[in-house]
Amino acid sequence: MENKDTLDEQASTNTQQPDNLTTDEAVTVNGGEPEDTMETVPTEEVVAEIETAPTETPEPDKASREVAELKDKYLRLYADFENYRRRTAKEKLDLISNANESLLQALIPVVDDFERATQSIENTNDVAALKEGVSLIYNKLFKTLESKGLKPMVAKGEPFNADLHESVTQFPAPSDDLKGKVIDEIEKGYYLNDKVVRFAKVIVGS
Repeated sequence: MENKDTLDEQASTNTQQPDNLTTDEAVTVNGGEPEDTMETVPTEEVVAEIETAPTETPEPDKASREVAELKDKYLRLYADFENYRRRTAKEKLDLISNANESLLQALIPVVDDFERATQSIENTNDVAALKEGVSLIYNKLFKTLESKGLKPMVAKGEPFNADLHESVTQFPAPSDDLKGKVIDEIEKGYYLNDKVVRFAKVIVGS
């Protein structure tokens, strides 16, 4: 009888938990994991912030977009410049090839007069008429050239100027006041709109 009571007492001791064990220790003793005894409930302010928070949408790369725009502007500008360069080059060539068009058109009537004068020389013996015809043609030619900006240079009696005159030779001056001046003109010089297009060939007094 005493042995039976002792066994019952040990069994009841094993089945009871000690009072001084913590909750985690009790769960470990029972072979399980600790359970959360408190549940976290979000407050109304947190819920409101979550609902009103803006959703982040991925924006396109701003730098890449600006680079693409600048590249497009550069290509357009380069194409415009190339078109401008080709157009101006063509206009320059046209201007050079047709620069004398207006002058030649003005000289054609003078050429016609020379042709008529040549035909008249073969059929007439009137020297005075021929001289008059040649003089008229010369005046017409000179006025045509003058209307285009050509102007003869006055050199005789002027001080020698290397910017205007080309000295062919030097002769003793007939008077002291002609020393260093043009005493004779071999070939007339001309201006074109105040620009020297041909230097006067002169003889300078020494």
